[in-house]
Amino acid sequence: MPDQRQPLLHDLVTVLSAPVQAWSGRDGQIRRHGIQGVYLGDVRVLSSAVLSVNGEEPEPLALEIHSAHAGVELGLTASYVVRSAGIPGDDPLLLLRRARSARADGMSETLTFASSHDEPLLLDVVLDLEADLAGMETVKSGVPAAPAAPAFAAGAWGWTEETGARVAIEAPDAEIGTFGGGLRLQWTVKVPAAGEHQVEWALRGGDISAPMAAAAQIDGGVEWSLPSVATEDRRVGRLLQQSLSDLAGLRMASASHPGDTFLAAGAPWFFTLFGRDSLLAARMMLPLGTELAAGTLRSLAARQGRAVDAATAEQPGKILHEVRRSAFVLEGAGLSLPPVYFGTIDATPLWICLLHDAWRWGMPEAEVEALLDSCEAALAWMRDYGDSDGDGFLEYLDESGIALANQGWKDSPDSVRWRDGSVAEGPIALCEVHAYAYEAAVSGAALLEAFGRPGAEEWRAWAAALADRFRAAFWVQDDLGPYPAIALDAHKRPVDGVSSNMGHLLGTGMLNAEESAAVADRLMHPTLFSGYGIRTLSTDNGAYSPLRYHCGAVWTHDSAIILAGLARDGHHGHAARLSRALLDAAEGFDFRLPELFSGHDAGDVAAPLPYPASCRPQAWAASSAVPVVVAALGMVPDARHRSIRLAGIEEHPFGNLRIDGLRLGAEPFTVTVDDGETRCASASGLRFYRR
Repeated sequence: MPDQRQPLLHDLVTVLSAPVQAWSGRDGQIRRHGIQGVYLGDVRVLSSAVLSVNGEEPEPLALEIHSAHAGVELGLTASYVVRSAGIPGDDPLLLLRRARSARADGMSETLTFASSHDEPLLLDVVLDLEADLAGMETVKSGVPAAPAAPAFAAGAWGWTEETGARVAIEAPDAEIGTFGGGLRLQWTVKVPAAGEHQVEWALRGGDISAPMAAAAQIDGGVEWSLPSVATEDRRVGRLLQQSLSDLAGLRMASASHPGDTFLAAGAPWFFTLFGRDSLLAARMMLPLGTELAAGTLRSLAARQGRAVDAATAEQPGKILHEVRRSAFVLEGAGLSLPPVYFGTIDATPLWICLLHDAWRWGMPEAEVEALLDSCEAALAWMRDYGDSDGDGFLEYLDESGIALANQGWKDSPDSVRWRDGSVAEGPIALCEVHAYAYEAAVSGAALLEAFGRPGAEEWRAWAAALADRFRAAFWVQDDLGPYPAIALDAHKRPVDGVSSNMGHLLGTGMLNAEESAAVADRLMHPTLFSGYGIRTLSTDNGAYSPLRYHCGAVWTHDSAIILAGLARDGHHGHAARLSRALLDAAEGFDFRLPELFSGHDAGDVAAPLPYPASCRPQAWAASSAVPVVVAALGMVPDARHRSIRLAGIEEHPFGNLRIDGLRLGAEPFTVTVDDGETRCASASGLRFYRR
């Protein structure tokens, strides 16, 4: 029986432009191994691209990743020494640069041979290409797939997948023929003495079956501003630049509405619309503009639940979990999700929270008003369907046995743990979901009131009653003091595992000052704070392991949400410490923050260890760069009155700094922190004041 394990990612590199992504080894070669290949949406349309010169692979010298900035296209360049047969001398006088880039309809490479030899060189350059047309679920399962036969059609060689994906190879100067199960591109290259020669090839195609496609091209390239940061710690600018570049590659839209941009959840596994992921990423990006939030809100509202369907977990008013071109089946994991799946307990309240925050940050009121029917439906879902047993709490249970057992952001089947490490029995009511629901009810009330719709007081009363029930049911105590349990189990008992989930309660308004301080202090205790971020589970839990997915590892977005909550609730010292920790973690990953990384203590490792199957880039991880930089400012926007309140911080976590290019709606503004004094300026007369 073949070995079937999920492929690892940590030592691979990628270039991407949704819906295309290309994964290779650090030598630049794409080999038939693991995740490597070129993908069009959820189909691997190229599984191998191995280059040789005079019958030998060139020897890798260096690899450079290019961020998308200052007119530089997102991509990579692999450099090689060519010392193949027939090339004279011992010195490496023939270099090869292999520049790869992706765009929405495919991938291209430019091969540049640079010679310092005194005589011209004649080279036999061969690129062997194979495709297996495997679906993403097959690749993720580690199931090997046989090569698919190429065919010549419409004047080009390529591959066609039976349900709609088709790609063609373009190589105008190459001889193209078949070999074994693939295509062979062959060039006879004459490199002049002390000169250069270039050849190019490309893969182009599309997928008529894909529900998601590339976002429409717009002036400026992206829906958000590209702020500049001047600070004493130069790492801050590098993190922001890399993160925004990665997000540019994750821009995606529904095939039917290409103008409504959202962020694909992450490469490689989640290159599509995910309710929770896309919402949280858009929310963190709001200080850079509201266009991304608006596109995300509309994309999800268009697919909002209308009926009750147990097979897909759809319910009226519910926001979906994910959309794919076909069912996502991981046989080894016993998982089978329909193409449109609604199994999420938190996306619906998070949708309401994003709509409210986008309105506060300046989303045009006509666009907000157009979504209020969806907002009311989402509010009603929390009351009528989210609370499935009528006990006043929002809970979930997968009755199918083949879908997601856990439906919060920690959606692995073993993520909800008692202190002794045992797994809690469902239905599960998660602590953070109730904070989201509380904030959604209060935020929804504000929207209804502002736009002259009834129901505001009803939802404020619902939120207040929820907070009272939560306070009575969730709070537990240990030797370090009181804290919120991670969840209530099937018997309504508080599951006493100490986890990062409690951090999502901060900043929502559901906690009083004493409760907020208790949560903040617990999160920054060494059992949860690793020095690089907040562990998902306390080190004193019986199930803790620093590389356990949801039970010990550090998730970037989790820590960033906690950071924002700490700042909102006024815990500036804790917020500053966590900001610096996340920047230290980013440095360990070349400033491309991964989805998650190890929970090892910073005093025990020189840099955080990678979680080897972690997505990089990933939408909510890359978006986390924004709160890392700006959360400590404590900005509270009010676009209706063209004003922003800021916290009176004494010192920014990264010292003196200046941020140009933040936005309240379409109006840019600048924030400067200089020796403890915070100043703001805008050319359009925005008002700024301290809390």
